[in-house]
Amino acid sequence: MKVAAAPFDGARVPRLAVLAAAIAGFTGVAAGAFGAHALKTRLDPDALAIFETAARYQLLHAPALLACGWIAQQWPGRAATLALASLAGGIVLFSGSLYALSLAGARALGMITPLGGALLLLGWLCLGVAVVRPRR
Repeated sequence: MKVAAAPFDGARVPRLAVLAAAIAGFTGVAAGAFGAHALKTRLDPDALAIFETAARYQLLHAPALLACGWIAQQWPGRAATLALASLAGGIVLFSGSLYALSLAGARALGMITPLGGALLLLGWLCLGVAVVRPRR
């Protein structure tokens, strides 16, 4: 009987990272264009600035997801996998909560933003650990 591979097994991490980068990049560009064109006249300047921050951080971290894929291929291990999960989760929580805050005024979701930021920081830290202390 063949056992299915775990979603984050070593062979799948590079592909998942590139897929996550493609999704983050695509939706980040779309959000940026949407904010610049469709929302410019619909949101007040503060809400538009929050939306633009969400899109900017999403786009800044899409290449980091690509780096996760490369690092997971070169130096596979838990640190590379955790970097991918942390950066992807951080994008969703940080940018997602800012999108919701700017579009829906959902102030309660603003409490999630720092958690997303912490995940982004953890992701960058794990990328460094994956390179400095590769699994043997």
